[in-house]
Order: sequence, then C-alpha cells, then structure tokens
Amino acid sequence: MEGKIRQILKDHGRLSIDTTKLAVDSDLYQAGMTSHASVNVMLALEGVFDIEFPDRMLKRSVFESISAILTAISELKTN
Repeated sequence: MEGKIRQILKDHGRLSIDTTKLAVDSDLYQAGMTSHASVNVMLALEGVFDIEFPDRMLKRSVFESISAILTAISELKTN
C-alpha cells in the first residue's frame, strides 16, 4: 500500500523531493504539495484504493504525510 501511495504522490503531488526518499512521517506540504495538488492526490487515492473520503476526512492533517494517508486508508478499508 505504501508503494502505491508513493507512486500517487510522485504522479499527482507536485513534490520537490523524490517520493522514494521521503520518510513516512515527512510533511508533504513542506515538501511542496499544494492544496490543489492534495485534491488530485485524494482523487487518485480514491480511484486506486476504491474508497471515498468522507467530508470529515477532507482536511490537511489527513494528507500531510504518508503515514497519515496510510492511517486514513486503513480506517476506510475496515469500515
């Protein structure tokens, strides 16, 4: 799952850092991701993982790191 997230970030996150070099807890916004890019990341995550982020999860903290994204996806997959 982490590998897929890194690929999505590479394709849609507009990061200034190679996604393979990011720590799982690195701040993606500090790495260059904009609010607009985070929407593209969210849409790609929904497509790849066949999930839908509910309104309560549409906040910066859910998409601020690979770790946070993993937690969110795991929560959505178990519900």
